[in-house]
Amino acid sequence: MTATAPKQQENPLAEGLALRRTPDPCALVIFGASGDLNHKKLMPALYALAVRRLLPQRFAIVGVARTEGDDESFRQDMEAAVKQHARDEFRQDTWDELAPQLHYLSTDFADTSGEDKVHDLLEKLDEDEELGGNRVFYLAVPPPAFPTIVEALGKRRDDRGWTRLVVEKPFGHDLASAQQLTATLLEYFKEEEIFRIDHYLGKETVQNMLALRFANGIFEPIWNRQFVDHVQITVAESIGIEARAGYYEHAGAIRDIFQNHLLQLLALTAMEPPIDFTSDSVHNEKVKVLRALHTPGPKSVVRGQYGRGFVEGEEAVAYREEAGVAADSVTDTYVAAKLYVDNWRWADTPFYVRMGKRLARHETTIAIQFKAAPHPPFEEAASEGLRPNVLVVHVQPDEGVSLAIGAKVPGQGMTIRTVHMDFLYGGAFRTGMPEAYERLILDTMLGDSTLFTRADEVEEQWLLVDSIVAAWQRDKPAFPNYPAGSWGPPSADELLHRDGRSWRRH
Repeated sequence: MTATAPKQQENPLAEGLALRRTPDPCALVIFGASGDLNHKKLMPALYALAVRRLLPQRFAIVGVARTEGDDESFRQDMEAAVKQHARDEFRQDTWDELAPQLHYLSTDFADTSGEDKVHDLLEKLDEDEELGGNRVFYLAVPPPAFPTIVEALGKRRDDRGWTRLVVEKPFGHDLASAQQLTATLLEYFKEEEIFRIDHYLGKETVQNMLALRFANGIFEPIWNRQFVDHVQITVAESIGIEARAGYYEHAGAIRDIFQNHLLQLLALTAMEPPIDFTSDSVHNEKVKVLRALHTPGPKSVVRGQYGRGFVEGEEAVAYREEAGVAADSVTDTYVAAKLYVDNWRWADTPFYVRMGKRLARHETTIAIQFKAAPHPPFEEAASEGLRPNVLVVHVQPDEGVSLAIGAKVPGQGMTIRTVHMDFLYGGAFRTGMPEAYERLILDTMLGDSTLFTRADEVEEQWLLVDSIVAAWQRDKPAFPNYPAGSWGPPSADELLHRDGRSWRRH
């Protein structure tokens, strides 16, 4: 009798990761194809989708930019970008299949001949590749270029196939400009055709916040003011502004991260259970949270700007010494705030949020700290090392979830210490974490806007930010007020100390 080799064990947690359905044939047009976003994020994401056979069977990618070039030079440039930035090892056979689908147009869209060139090429691709007139237009360009491109695209629309428009942040620089941008987009596109990208929502661990809450019966009953003491959301970056002074001087931390990423994380944490996981149901619940946010008073908001210091062992210059930054700049590179969601679930429960540049390390976390046990029967000395239960969602870089609980230390006597129960994505699923843009590009082609932001969400976020910024106009801060490599200004610590709390340090 011949012995058979044991069957290799499959990873049961990886089941169900296949594509829900194959996207329709379509053309993806990337405006600003010569820029960093396309090189570092979009093209590597498309390559990752190609590796996994998730792209449409009939598909075309059209790069549009003012930089001189042709199809061949564009393909060579994109091949180099994939080799440098893709998360997957470069496979020549995959690239040989993807490369013929890449096309390039060197044109200025402010010129009417530019829209003619794009239209003519798309018509030809529709005929040659049988794309059915389905098109995704990706605006990877500065916001001032949006109206010109949107108007040109809108005027050349026809009834064949579907059209989707992807818009990168920032969505305006205040409420008025955001409303004007929305009005421009809605003049030519329906709201369901507009996909406003916030790449944080494409991160697996951000999506896991929804699974954690609504797929487990143990969390939702205690996810409220009766059991939660407070919530901390941290978006910390160790890097500086990286040659983005032109943008950052006008935006600051509050417009760059606070207005979008941070408030979206708060909305996902605080939202009510949606009736289903359709895009409208999820958006509706997030909007309710954003509308319920109480405008913080001046004492509940801290702003900062980094000075000289050391980050991860390397010397860092002050913000005012960065290239392109004014010597007396009062642009914020750090924002912390105490926010309240005024509804029945969260009334009087503080949400402490902070984000900043040049902080001690790079991390994004959502920490839900529960109230202490009402009457621990142990001696005080036995439990002095015991901290409250905390559920932490590690969005990046160590993706996973951890729960701090009290446990007995081995040995005689009853000594209690805090230990951690950890779930790590890499260890559980034994697969590489997909980049956010992979999921978002795929969802766009599938027409699923659940992980994108809706116009009313954007407006509610700007309402809060505008009220904070208006209060700042009355005084000139003493910047810099925290050294690079620290966790922010001392006033941010005081924000919590006044409530008898402190920021998490790990």
